[in-house]
Amino acid sequence: MAHKKGAGSTRNGRSSNAQRRGTKVYGGETVRAGNILVRQVGASIAAGKNVGLGKDFTLFALIDGIVKYEWKSNTRRMVSVYAAS
Repeated sequence: MAHKKGAGSTRNGRSSNAQRRGTKVYGGETVRAGNILVRQVGASIAAGKNVGLGKDFTLFALIDGIVKYEWKSNTRRMVSVYAAS
């Protein structure tokens, strides 16, 4: 029996798992404290009021409330959570 596998088959099959990044909760939705709002590479969306920033730049809610995406400056977005009244 041959000791070599067919053309290049041993070089395949080692791709990494998907990172599952992106926006998890959109504006106007209700969240509980601790819910993840955005998973991102770098701080492309800034943390606003009642939003925490994890060491991998994950944004999460610090209080129960409603999510709102706002402009921090002309070019930069931020996400805040406001208590439902």
